[in-house]
Amino acid sequence: MTAPPDVATATLTGPTRTGTFSAVLFDLDGVLVDSEALAADVWLRTLADHGLPLALNDFAHLAVGQTFPNVLLRLSDLHGWTPTDAFLPTLEDRFNAAFGSLDAIEGAHATLEALRRAGVPFAVGSNSERGRLHMKLASAGLADLVGAHAYDPSWVGGRGKPEPDLYAFAAAQLGADITRCVVVEDSVPGVTAGVQAGATVIGLLATGHAHPDDAAHLRAAGVRHVVTSHMQLQQLLGLPTST
Repeated sequence: MTAPPDVATATLTGPTRTGTFSAVLFDLDGVLVDSEALAADVWLRTLADHGLPLALNDFAHLAVGQTFPNVLLRLSDLHGWTPTDAFLPTLEDRFNAAFGSLDAIEGAHATLEALRRAGVPFAVGSNSERGRLHMKLASAGLADLVGAHAYDPSWVGGRGKPEPDLYAFAAAQLGADITRCVVVEDSVPGVTAGVQAGATVIGLLATGHAHPDDAAHLRAAGVRHVVTSHMQLQQLLGLPTST
């Protein structure tokens, strides 16, 4: 993907460079770990096995950035499909098997290390179920860096993205004012959550799975800038870049 024209020369204003923002809040899937293609494959195989074959593009359009309950609601609304009793247990088992071996997105480890060296607190806010959230971080080698600051919707009464609660809660756990936080996201629901919470949101499209229209959709949802690598993110945040 070609970098958006504002990436290389962007000058961030407001709480968007080291020393002017209080904390960075990261989405997980597609931002720190390369899990979205695996997740889509599990969903599609399991849906097909339970009577609803879908094309990848059709599924991705309704599922990216959503919680499980929201995906099921959208499948019901769009396709009139209701899961059998066996569907969710099968889906859970397949997810747990798939996420035992995950890669961190290139540069993600370096971004977190640079924030830690700079003394900037950070957290993860993800729609993933709590056990899988921690499994993904551990599998990708990021658990020690993130530590206890990995939050899922169960911390806020199940109100996942696009509701703002999860990012507001994560900021509070870091002792940070959400309006002085940067949120890094790759989906419209996640961007919506960050913007509604009051944060400055940066779009990161770094997995190679992005659709050509994704950057435009993120901008329409309210991101300040879109970057296509962790190195560009580090530059945008005023951090020493990885090599």
